[in-house]
Amino acid sequence: MSDLSGYPRTDYDSEGIDEGTVAGTPWQQTRAWVSEAVAAAEVTPGFAEPTAVSVATVDADGMPNVRVVLARFLDDRGPGFVSSLHSAKARELATNGRIALAYTWPGLFRAIRFRGVAEPIGADELRAYWRTRPYGSQIAACASLQSHPIENRDALEAAFAEWEARYPDTGAEDAVPMPADFCGWRVRAHEVEFWAGRRSRLHDRIVFTRIGDGTLDDPASWAVTRRQP
Repeated sequence: MSDLSGYPRTDYDSEGIDEGTVAGTPWQQTRAWVSEAVAAAEVTPGFAEPTAVSVATVDADGMPNVRVVLARFLDDRGPGFVSSLHSAKARELATNGRIALAYTWPGLFRAIRFRGVAEPIGADELRAYWRTRPYGSQIAACASLQSHPIENRDALEAAFAEWEARYPDTGAEDAVPMPADFCGWRVRAHEVEFWAGRRSRLHDRIVFTRIGDGTLDDPASWAVTRRQP
């Protein structure tokens, strides 16, 4: 399909968001929308991974790079995710800490956009999260040299099997030690935008802009404006 101009259009019909209905802080509004997305996923066929986010970084040449990951942390400090020090994300954030992250829920006609800087997640938090990962996900994190080339699928599965043999599944939460390259970042936002799709493309865009040093739940640290769609 080379021309999508004739593709059927959907007239977005969310309840919208405005200056009167938005929560008092970006954390309160984020928590509400993420909770509603998780609840919708539990009852809506095809609504998968409501905590998936797009993460954008910039490489050494200034070229943007975006990928979809799962947000494994979310509190009033900001959303966070895990990765590997071998990954492209890690290389890029080591030289340029600027980052953008977005939740997008097409079925709800909603999105949240965070822009800011990436802050490393502490080792204690990472270890606590590591212990909650399924055994297979732990083994995969050990076996994969993330973002690096590999000759074929068979080689990847062979590496997985080697780590399975090294750390058998005993059922214990510490059966697989957290690898030294396991890492994560949290977004310290300087801007959070809440987008709600409306009819005739007159979408709502309510933006919180940082004016202080507090958390996402500190009203004094944020100014609220509306942007045109």
